Amino acid sequence: MQDRPAARRAERPNRHPGACRDAGPRAGVAPGMRRRGLLLLAAALPGCSVLPNRPYREVERFVLAPERPPGPPPPRSGQVLLLRTMRAAPGLEQRGLRILGARGEVTLQFWSEWTAPPVDLTEEALRRWLLASGRFRAVTAPGSRLRADLILEAELTRLQAEPAEGVARAGLSGLLLDNGSAENRVLGQFPVEGTAPLPGGAQPEDRLAPADAAAAMSAALGMALGRLERALGGAIGAGAGGGRVAGRR
Repeated sequence: MQDRPAARRAERPNRHPGACRDAGPRAGVAPGMRRRGLLLLAAALPGCSVLPNRPYREVERFVLAPERPPGPPPPRSGQVLLLRTMRAAPGLEQRGLRILGARGEVTLQFWSEWTAPPVDLTEEALRRWLLASGRFRAVTAPGSRLRADLILEAELTRLQAEPAEGVARAGLSGLLLDNGSAENRVLGQFPVEGTAPLPGGAQPEDRLAPADAAAAMSAALGMALGRLERALGGAIGAGAGGGRVAGRR
């Protein structure tokens, strides 16, 4: 006769860790209710997404490369101009188009930007502009082995559209130094500004097309570059008359 403890052990189900458990439905939960709950959970998942449901918007990029007006250039001199790395006023190192509001606030158009930081594009435009002017034998950058007769330090002080006024403005500041003197004598300091009309004239800020703003700012920069060139020419002529600036052959 089998003892009672042994009989109880024989009646107990296998509970060791490797044993399989009953995979049937839980007690008190009908299979239909479980399926319905899963469907409701799946329907609620899209509402839990943290990504905004917004359409894709492509960024517009514009080139800042004002063209020099046609005309006969002055006779090319034998002077070499070193254009140092251009500085930028606060905010002008960012690519977004700058729009001045009616209350004086400046906003950046993050969906409309220049192809590069405007200070970099302006430096390259100034170098090409001065080289095409015919006033210099070469316009070099820092690190060039070519000995410079003159040094130009420049800063981009303003580049923005002002729809309330219907204009775009660009500002530059230049400092011309004589590299032939021991102390790099200052030949002149030139704050210049250029303006250009916005298509459509004065208008609300939200009606200004980014392409129109970029085109007007590029034209305003071209005017500022032309004024800076003329100021440099006057200072160089005055310096040459005094015997301080002479090109090296």
